[in-house]
Amino acid sequence: MLEGLLIQLGEFVVQLISSLGYFGVFLAMAIESACIPLPSEIILPFTGYMVYLGHFDFWTATLAATLGNLFGGVAAYYIGVRGGRPFIQRYGHYFFIKEKELRWTERLFNKHGEVTVLVGRMLPIIRTFISLPAGIAKMNPVKMAVYTVLGSLPWCMFLIIVGEKLGANWNSLKPLFHRMDLLIGILILIGISYWFLKQRKQKR
Repeated sequence: MLEGLLIQLGEFVVQLISSLGYFGVFLAMAIESACIPLPSEIILPFTGYMVYLGHFDFWTATLAATLGNLFGGVAAYYIGVRGGRPFIQRYGHYFFIKEKELRWTERLFNKHGEVTVLVGRMLPIIRTFISLPAGIAKMNPVKMAVYTVLGSLPWCMFLIIVGEKLGANWNSLKPLFHRMDLLIGILILIGISYWFLKQRKQKR
């Protein structure tokens, strides 16, 4: 069943990006970031494949994907601000928002604070829903947007590079991506933490 769903989602993503180009990348990532679980593990590797073919420029594709994450994240944020949790409970199922996943994301946000928006953009499941609790908590919108971009950029870059390196085999690891993305997220976080520590030592 999961494999069949991945095939359908993959076909939708391929058609969307092939038809609309960079705007298709933007739109697909906006959908993924607005709490509708269209996997970036399919969107971004295919985008990388288009880079491999020479149809896309790497940095333009990365920018389109990151801005899509920002747009979708801001939309979800304001749903949280305006409607709050009652709106999500009443209408969330129309957007495939599961109560269990929302509660989990809320607990993380309440425990670790606003930095969860930054870190959550590089972690499975959380990245799709993290803007909602930020909106419900009425986090500063500028900070939320900055954290969204900073968290989304390395994720988009990494998976686009993976797709570019795999070339025509971009979808060969597709069934495994969702299991791998936690590890990928951890590796990216380790890299970012190392960079911050290095900068801090240099300032001292």
